[in-house]
Amino acid sequence: MKKHSILKKLSALAAAAAMALSLCACAVSGGDHDTLPSQSGADGASYRVAIIKQMDHASLDEIAAAVAAELEQLAADNGVTIEYDIYSGQGGDQTILKQLADQAVADKVDAIIPIATTAAQISALSAEDTKTPVVFAAVSYPEDADLTGMDYVTGTSDALNAPFIMDMMLAQNPDLAKVGLLYSLSEPNSATPIAQAKAALDAKGIPYVEATANTNDEVIAAASSLIAAGVDAVFTPTDNVIQSAELAIYEDFIAAGIPHYGGADSFARNGAFVGCGVNYTQLGAHTADLAYQAITQGMGGMEEYYLMQGGIITVNTETAAALGADYSVLNGMGTVAEVVTTED
Repeated sequence: MKKHSILKKLSALAAAAAMALSLCACAVSGGDHDTLPSQSGADGASYRVAIIKQMDHASLDEIAAAVAAELEQLAADNGVTIEYDIYSGQGGDQTILKQLADQAVADKVDAIIPIATTAAQISALSAEDTKTPVVFAAVSYPEDADLTGMDYVTGTSDALNAPFIMDMMLAQNPDLAKVGLLYSLSEPNSATPIAQAKAALDAKGIPYVEATANTNDEVIAAASSLIAAGVDAVFTPTDNVIQSAELAIYEDFIAAGIPHYGGADSFARNGAFVGCGVNYTQLGAHTADLAYQAITQGMGGMEEYYLMQGGIITVNTETAAALGADYSVLNGMGTVAEVVTTED
């Protein structure tokens, strides 16, 4: 079917290599396992959930922790037993993600919660025959990812308002003359906001320079190329590849006097000047609520996905001081949260 063409393409590479790997998902997951005890007065119901992160980095880790915490609360509130495992795709490796999703289906879990776009696409493919509920988290553009139109798939979207971030750049620096666009071609969720950013910059008559990367070393090289190009600011959308390398590039941007604007608060917590997006703790909790609803009530009546509201502007105060940036102008554009650099 055309609807699943992208999902089937994603599985082609993984299928060939997966035969060589162990069928034990836990052996490659590095995941955590928790059993939430049944409460008194419960009807004895017991559920199993697989949480599959696309990779390890601050935003996805925050979402996974929030999902787990909400599952614990749901178990306590409803007097049921919930077992969950948290797995990692170890850098977004499609072979590992396919193995983890296939194993979850084979284990007959009650729901799969994949975090980020590629993990969600692969999980949806793995669950296609069994119709195991797939409740994704942080898929920015579910339509673009072919994650709509399936009655066993729903989840939360952290779609980014890229034009708003372009406006924020201009508010911070009215003399903005050239913008760098730093993103990964392997991240499906980056395509739409990059296109939106280009259109917004074109409308304002501001030129831009693109730099793409798919590995940590390539991200460092791409950042260096933007510095050499003399850009006045850099924009990265909700791109997992770039975010996972932020700690390796933020000091170079600071040294060059270039503010980096990212599409999630984790960018700022890892050294970027500003991160702008949704609250990932709230997103994770809402995703867990949806998963529990899907398990206990079925998927009937649920939306194809649920858009989380953004507008939180997270500023790294250490980076702002190093750049000599007075960010008070941002107070009139949304809720401003202040953070310092952490290495998580």
